[in-house]
Amino acid sequence: MWRELLPVGRDFGSGGYRRFAWTGADADCRAWFRAAAGARGLAYEVDRNGNQWAWLGDPAAGDAVVTGSHLDSVPDGGAFDGPLGVVSAFAALDGLRARAARPRRPLAVVNFADEEGARFGVACAGSRLTTGQLAPERARELRDADGISLARAMERAGHDPEALGPDPERLGRVGVFVELHIEQGRRLDLSGHPVGVASAIWPHGRWRFDFHGEANHAGTTGLEDRRDPMLTYAHTVLAARKRARLAGALATFGKVAVEPGGVNAIASLVRGWLDSRAPDEATLRAVVAEIERTAAERGARDGVDVRVTRESFTPVTEFHGGLRDRVAGLLGGAPVLPTGAGHDAGVLSAAVPAAMLFVRNPTGVSHSPAESAREDDCLAGVTALTDTLEALACR
Repeated sequence: MWRELLPVGRDFGSGGYRRFAWTGADADCRAWFRAAAGARGLAYEVDRNGNQWAWLGDPAAGDAVVTGSHLDSVPDGGAFDGPLGVVSAFAALDGLRARAARPRRPLAVVNFADEEGARFGVACAGSRLTTGQLAPERARELRDADGISLARAMERAGHDPEALGPDPERLGRVGVFVELHIEQGRRLDLSGHPVGVASAIWPHGRWRFDFHGEANHAGTTGLEDRRDPMLTYAHTVLAARKRARLAGALATFGKVAVEPGGVNAIASLVRGWLDSRAPDEATLRAVVAEIERTAAERGARDGVDVRVTRESFTPVTEFHGGLRDRVAGLLGGAPVLPTGAGHDAGVLSAAVPAAMLFVRNPTGVSHSPAESAREDDCLAGVTALTDTLEALACR
């Protein structure tokens, strides 16, 4: 399975993956998922929000044990973030069959659509729509860098955007959700264990900063006559790093767009996206407020108007304590650790009991072509997931 999926959406210049929602690469990933389901005789379906499901047993029976993750990527992302969870989910079902296990509850593998939000800017769109945390009318109007709306992209891919929305009937089928994921960080590697269990997800969000200045000629406009939004933006990036460091939080400007974008032109608009995360919501809100205040103060000095829009926010997610402890116990006391990364499991935890397994990442690198995991650790993850599914569905 891993060899089949590995070349899909890969950019051979960077070595990274560009599996963006509702593109050709995404369609190839979705075709792979459907083929994997068919090869195992699983009942395949796509829900109203574009999430793919593969069922073992009768979905209508309810109280199902569901596992899976996502197949899309960030720009030039690594091979493991998301796909490891989907591949391991199918492998775990194979493992149950090899053990001649007899499920008493339905089992399903899911591929959630647009988890990364790389194209349309909202992370975990498929699971957020399903749980009602993202309004369908807002989702349909989301646009990519080329101005193409999510609705139009879905139509081009053969899906009906008018069907988007909460899906309580499908959620009602799910008794528990377990997601396996490569760890994004080195806590697990430092513990010496190949597999761990998530305790909680830090609160996190995305904010768009629009710095409006005045376009002008770079070769004829004196420094004292400029209203250059790039100066305000650069100051804000540095301030974000400082504020996060002092608060024990994280703040990253990882995406920027400049208009008009000429080498010899002073920009009229610099648009930057802030990703910020913290151990608790009070700290996160305080850090972002300080970054906004600093941007506005610097903007006033530079003659630049600063406007901030919160595009997404996820409060702290504490995974279901009883389920978390049970899974950790099944795995022989695997380490229980928090994460600063958002996941579909965190979104679903608002509606159903959810848990996460992490596979060791020896370098801690993620969202990069350098992301890696050893094969024996990945196999240990499959075994852990198989043990978990067997305990939840077969006993």
